[in-house]
Amino acid sequence: MAWPNVFQRGSLLSRFSHHHVVVFLLTFFSYSLLHASRKTFSNVKVSISEQWTPSAFNTSVELPVEIWSHNHLFPSLEKATLFLGTLDTIFLFSYAVGLFISGIVGDRLNLRWVLSFGMCSSALVYAFLVTASVQFAGGIVIFFGLLVSPEEIGLSGIEAEESFEEDSHRPLINGENEDESEPNYSIQDDSSVAQVKAVSFYQACCLPGVIPYSLAYACLKLVNYSFFFWLPFYLSNNFGWKEAEADKLSVWYDVGGIIGGTLQGFISDVLQKRAPVLALSLLLAVGSLVGYSRSPNDKSINALLMTVTGFFIGGPSNMISSAISADLGRQEIIQGSSEALATVTGIVDGSGSIGAAVGQYLVSLIRDKLGWMWVFYFFILMTSCTIVFISPLIVKEIFSLMRRRQAHILRE
Repeated sequence: MAWPNVFQRGSLLSRFSHHHVVVFLLTFFSYSLLHASRKTFSNVKVSISEQWTPSAFNTSVELPVEIWSHNHLFPSLEKATLFLGTLDTIFLFSYAVGLFISGIVGDRLNLRWVLSFGMCSSALVYAFLVTASVQFAGGIVIFFGLLVSPEEIGLSGIEAEESFEEDSHRPLINGENEDESEPNYSIQDDSSVAQVKAVSFYQACCLPGVIPYSLAYACLKLVNYSFFFWLPFYLSNNFGWKEAEADKLSVWYDVGGIIGGTLQGFISDVLQKRAPVLALSLLLAVGSLVGYSRSPNDKSINALLMTVTGFFIGGPSNMISSAISADLGRQEIIQGSSEALATVTGIVDGSGSIGAAVGQYLVSLIRDKLGWMWVFYFFILMTSCTIVFISPLIVKEIFSLMRRRQAHILRE
């Protein structure tokens, strides 16, 4: 199989300007700040649940038994855990609604305003002073420093397109009539691009691949966010480790997801297909979940298994929410219009958040009624459902790869 043209025509990096670097860094750190503001709550779940229960379960606050037992919020640690799951569910349902709305708004308003307003307004309502203050400052920097279009620096849309290799903008997900043996790198003229307007919510849902990936992401994000919200609590509750140690150890899941998303995204770029890479990773994710559920009470082994699990679960989750959503929003059927990108991304990510929202309460309920092992069985089931939802796309893209390879052999 031939390598993509990006490797044959020279380094693509040389064609990036400092504006691209600034945009990348600003959006990267803005996401980091938003992620940190969410992560803080999951890191202090153990302390919160202890302070909400009677003194028989609490050693962190020096109060007389009569005063503490009279003022506690919940009669037991299990009831407090269920309420924490309910809070996660409420948060993620709100998050899902915000994603759907922000996707539609983002296609119609200046993205710098949308991102800056979101960062600053969310900072005003988070409960942790340090992360909220830094996030608010980041929103101000985004407002004054982020460029969202070539026109803001005096370049027209055509000039910006011509500054890159043509195939660097080609989406990996196209319509049904895609010519597999000879890729089409046609460029739209200015008049046809100008006629494209923001697509409606219904039109975006009808685009090829949007519904299957949305359903798949609902299952996968349920698993990924359950690790995100419950991993420190699980480590402390199941193994008896201190909260600070559990928080530090849980970082290895994120490390695995970062490496997995980067490597799997690179491989899918080389193959020019996403679904087969996702399928293999998700199949291995099932095995990693089985292995991690049986991790011994050893921090080193647990961290290793956690990293592997993050690689095979967090990696595909990051791909669907970023690269695949971008592919879906730049299909040839809508003439590569960027006006659909935010809407499609909002649909996919919002659907994922709905699944994650339902899952958070189910995790706390299953843990309370059946124990942690059944929680992992639930994760395995949801990961398997992810594979089922994208299975038609997997079959289609595998046959596409086979036809492309046969055509390449015949040409040689």
